[in-house]
Amino acid sequence: MAQTPRPTHPLSIDEAWAFTAGKAASTTFFFDFDGVLSPVTDDPDASQPAPAVLGVLERLAGVVQRVAIVSARPVSFLRSRFSSLEHVDLYGLYGLEVWHDGEVVTEPAALPWVPAMADLAERAKAELPAPTLVEYKRLSVALHYRTAPALAATVERWGHEQAEKLGLRVQGGRMVVELKPPVDQDKGMVITEGVRNAGCAWYFGDDMSDIKAFDALRAREAVDPSFFGVAVAVANPETGAEVSSAADLTLESPDAVAAFLTEGLTKF
Repeated sequence: MAQTPRPTHPLSIDEAWAFTAGKAASTTFFFDFDGVLSPVTDDPDASQPAPAVLGVLERLAGVVQRVAIVSARPVSFLRSRFSSLEHVDLYGLYGLEVWHDGEVVTEPAALPWVPAMADLAERAKAELPAPTLVEYKRLSVALHYRTAPALAATVERWGHEQAEKLGLRVQGGRMVVELKPPVDQDKGMVITEGVRNAGCAWYFGDDMSDIKAFDALRAREAVDPSFFGVAVAVANPETGAEVSSAADLTLESPDAVAAFLTEGLTKF
């Protein structure tokens, strides 16, 4: 189910869990959503957590300091999938939105871009070929070509042209181009802040944006030898090789993530 950690990160999986259990009171687990807690679907609105995910996250939140989901999805979407979880923080839109202690906080610098994002979504629907799925997220627009891979070059070119024209940022991903406001916020920044006072942290991701989160764990280890971070990749046929090469271990699927956590919880 899992690969052995890289030689530069010598603990075995059992030792990593034992170390984590020993630092449970100062440990945070971070998870991406799509491809990690949920299988990737042709229709983003159809995505649901893998069957065992909700239960295992609730159990995990009961034994470590903090559990958080860090996703490109809006907080409203994440809330609709995880409303039963009382002790899990939600970072939406790469951290532009945060759900914590029962309320949503939005990055103020991103709010002026809401009208531009709405206009961009409407133009994308009008100008891009019909099989392109345009996902409007209030503070970003994702252009999916999963159901029409032949459109990749067309969608990529249109997205980059719009980004240059409007001063937006482009986030690549698995069969998707996402346009975001020019605000300094990404998953790496979320993790950098999230582990500032942590003794241990795990991050589970499957796509290019998650590599910045892996890097944030490495950076914290570099300045604090007592800190222990584990970067976990979830395999996929599109960006999997590059993400796995940046991780300590690789799991095969969202179901495997749930099984891995279930097994790990027996160490606590």
